[in-house]
Amino acid sequence: MRHEGLATDPLPLPDGGSLAITMDLRHHEIVLRSSTGWELRSDLRSAGTGTELADRMFDAVSELGLEGPYDRSRFENDDPRTYDPAAAEVYFEAFVAVNTIFERRRLSLGDRVSPIQVWPHGFDLAFDWFGSRIEEEGGERVSPEVNLGFYPGGIPYFYSNPWPFDSSLVGSPLPHGAQWHLEGWQGTMLPYAAVRAGDAATRLLDYARAVFDLATPGLGV
Repeated sequence: MRHEGLATDPLPLPDGGSLAITMDLRHHEIVLRSSTGWELRSDLRSAGTGTELADRMFDAVSELGLEGPYDRSRFENDDPRTYDPAAAEVYFEAFVAVNTIFERRRLSLGDRVSPIQVWPHGFDLAFDWFGSRIEEEGGERVSPEVNLGFYPGGIPYFYSNPWPFDSSLVGSPLPHGAQWHLEGWQGTMLPYAAVRAGDAATRLLDYARAVFDLATPGLGV
């Protein structure tokens, strides 16, 4: 995340340069910018359908040599769409505030943590802490983990989910109105409204520490 919006890590280009893609939620643009100075801006307020926007992005990166077997069907959507600048700004301001608190928590956990990322399937912001124990999962060696995330859609909430999930933890007390969630996915959730009702940073950090303390004895510290 950058000060103006959501950004990818630099993508390597065939000529040795790199490309960054930013969804600028302050100026309401998608910006493609290469290390050589090439730049393309697309106004989100007049971006057209999802299919049209994706076609422009694919055509642009192909000019820079990024060709590949892209599955364009994943981006096809010809439904009319409306971009709401005011909603985008509220969304981004909330993410900036949450990211600041997440970074405090992340830095307190040592070096076994992932970057804080925005996941495109739900536009949720999250990071993972990885335990020291190694397990076999689907023929691969994996490390158990605990995540901490923020889901902004519908009725927004924070989540923290140990994996593998230990059902014996269900019912353990959680702070500030947080609750165990078992339908659709297994873990814990803290309503965004509960955080806004008081000292947001304290409530969110209390919640993160509580789930972490419950989960980590079984995951390896």
